[in-house]
Amino acid sequence: MDVTVLRSGIPDTLPGRALNLCERGLAAMVAGELALGETVGVELRLPWTPDPLRARGLVRHHDRLRCGVEFVGLTPEQRVAIRNWAMRSKGEVETGAAATAELPPVVVKVDDTSGSGASAPPPADSSGPGKRRGPRSVLLVVGAAVLLAGFWWRWNTSWKELESGLPGRSSSSPVEAQARIPAEEMQKLIVHRVDPVYPAAARAENLQGVIALDVVVGRDGTVVEVRPLNGPEVLARAAVEAMRWWKFQPYRVNGQAAAVETTFAMEFRP
Repeated sequence: MDVTVLRSGIPDTLPGRALNLCERGLAAMVAGELALGETVGVELRLPWTPDPLRARGLVRHHDRLRCGVEFVGLTPEQRVAIRNWAMRSKGEVETGAAATAELPPVVVKVDDTSGSGASAPPPADSSGPGKRRGPRSVLLVVGAAVLLAGFWWRWNTSWKELESGLPGRSSSSPVEAQARIPAEEMQKLIVHRVDPVYPAAARAENLQGVIALDVVVGRDGTVVEVRPLNGPEVLARAAVEAMRWWKFQPYRVNGQAAAVETTFAMEFRP
């Protein structure tokens, strides 16, 4: 997987490896530092999925190279892709466990010849490699099944454990803006902007219009909250997605950086 984060308005891509994944988010090892509450872009390459899964998320946990990211604005298609991957992974684990359960038991006969006078059974034919390695093969299959079952259990439970320890998970509150600033004034502070992508679904319906957005800019100049004020949902969603990647110079009130609220508009044409 790759994680993209804005550094002073410049996208920086960090390589990583996902450890756990569900529809709500993921836990991962990332080769770089991330900040709590930071908005990142995530690109995942799932097994059995032809195209990478690209999503946006918020960093909810970070400890050295380990981080937890909460997905924001997943599309129904992306949720289905994650669900299908999870079901297929679970199916393979259960198939391996079932195959192990159906293996016939290994029976070892021990003849007591101490007082019966019966002769001991002839030694097993060791000329066939299959017979000689039979018990070892069974042990390998059992070991593989145990490893697969352990992987599934860890995948199913560790994300919940990670979520329970996320700082501010239950007590997080929206950023409170200290002032409302006209859009014309905030335009002068733009460091990085991302134009919205006209959605294919909107093109099919020939939708167009101007989407007004209520925006809260944090003390560091990043967009922390976006709320559409009008328009079709498909266009509003695209406008919000683009707006979240904007970056501003910090707005200052009495010489101190402050969180402020403003309004922006994005126009969509087929």
